Amino acid sequence: MADTPFISGVKSPKVITLGCRLNAYESSIMEGHARDNDLGETVIINSCAVTNEAVRQSRRAVRKAKKDNPNARIIVTGCAAQLDPQGFADIDGVDHVIGNAEKMLSPSFDPQQLQAGPKIRVNDIMSITQTAPQFISGGNRAIEKSQSRTRAFLQVQNGCDHRCTFCIIPYGRGPARSVPAGEVVSHIRALVRQGFKEVVLTGVDLSSWGGDLPGTPPLGDLVRRILKLVPELPRLRLSSIDPAEVDDSLMDALIHNPRMMPYLHLSLQHGDDMILKRMKRRHNRQDAINLCAALKSARPDFTFGADIIAGFPTEDAAMFAQSLDMITRLPLVWLHVFPFSPREGTPAAKMPPLKGDIIKARAKRLREAGTKTKAAHLKSRIGARDIALFEETGLGRLPDFSLIKLGNPPAASTLERVKITGSNGEHLLGIIEP
Repeated sequence: MADTPFISGVKSPKVITLGCRLNAYESSIMEGHARDNDLGETVIINSCAVTNEAVRQSRRAVRKAKKDNPNARIIVTGCAAQLDPQGFADIDGVDHVIGNAEKMLSPSFDPQQLQAGPKIRVNDIMSITQTAPQFISGGNRAIEKSQSRTRAFLQVQNGCDHRCTFCIIPYGRGPARSVPAGEVVSHIRALVRQGFKEVVLTGVDLSSWGGDLPGTPPLGDLVRRILKLVPELPRLRLSSIDPAEVDDSLMDALIHNPRMMPYLHLSLQHGDDMILKRMKRRHNRQDAINLCAALKSARPDFTFGADIIAGFPTEDAAMFAQSLDMITRLPLVWLHVFPFSPREGTPAAKMPPLKGDIIKARAKRLREAGTKTKAAHLKSRIGARDIALFEETGLGRLPDFSLIKLGNPPAASTLERVKITGSNGEHLLGIIEP
């Protein structure tokens, strides 16, 4: 979960983002809409509901935003607000609560409409059947204003039709829906013209892209179409992918396109088949192992990240050991560990829970294992040569997602050939290749 960037003394619209990359992308569009509408002194809190703790952090962010900005208009939106609009409307100082569908529409931030309309503007998200066109028409402007000119996160899908037992997000995001391929290609062309060197395709359930479009095209078709029709785009990546939905089309795109970066972040969640079944996941342990082995065989430079939940209800020591094993077996270089937190309204919240100290200890062991695999991966790259895309931080991003630090980094959005000379355990060290 992203740190909450609390803003003090705002005189123009600002957005506080909690949660995922998708929220961050949508926040950039909302900020653009708010500025275009001359909304003035306003703080928009884009909330998260992935766990009960995320909801608590969202509420805390709302209260702190009002405390730090007593004269500002306070607008709350995002998944937590979608699921409990009245609860957020009742927080002292909140002026408006806007739903996940409404937040993508420019008129939602028109001062006159806000003044004349109801305090709560949250519709039934499950009735939404299309991705808002503002994802495309507003996206270029919003990204241009709020993201660096190096990497752009582009939302091509929203919603989810699956019902994992631990997840409340489908009820906050609605059904799966996709941005048509032609619009995605047009958007990426515009991003390249703005100077972006890398685009990351993102969504709530990205691998389901195309299921609601005519002909139900697979995600692999979208990837190939982008690479073919936008040859000037140097790099393309995918965000989190469900191992169950990497079909032959997507596998072909990942293997045979060098501009497709050799990195996947897997929505793995666990390494034990029984726990995966109780989570109502659609893949099993061997599916993930086979996928990573196939990609590594075809492209040895492939690396993997994953989300793993520690301490899911009924998880015993042997089941936990299966998750630990997956970290080294695949291996998982870029690991996100989430201690299980029961989310009210989900089936998992009614399952027999583990003690908090056990969950905490297991999460720590998973993170320690991930730190070791990351350090080993970085060490294995010393002496190699590669191409880095440099960001505004001064760090360069290699195709396999590793970061590299140079003593005298080039300008942001520069692609440079580098020689890797060392590692500090967190990122690589190197020099510009002579």
